[in-house]
Amino acid sequence: MSILKFIIVGAAVGYGINYITKKNADGRSIIEDLADNAPDWFEKAKHLAQDALGKVSQTAEEVRANF
Repeated sequence: MSILKFIIVGAAVGYGINYITKKNADGRSIIEDLADNAPDWFEKAKHLAQDALGKVSQTAEEVRANF
């Protein structure tokens, strides 16, 4: 039973790798698109984290002032 699981998981991984590296109509793969967009997503995530941290510190200051 264990070997059957490994065969199924291996086939799924192989299919997934084939799918994300396959070129589409414009000659680019999914992985290339992800690699190109990663820096933009990182910057957006950084700004969102800074905003969240600001909101948390503001709430903490309000709680401390009311305590």
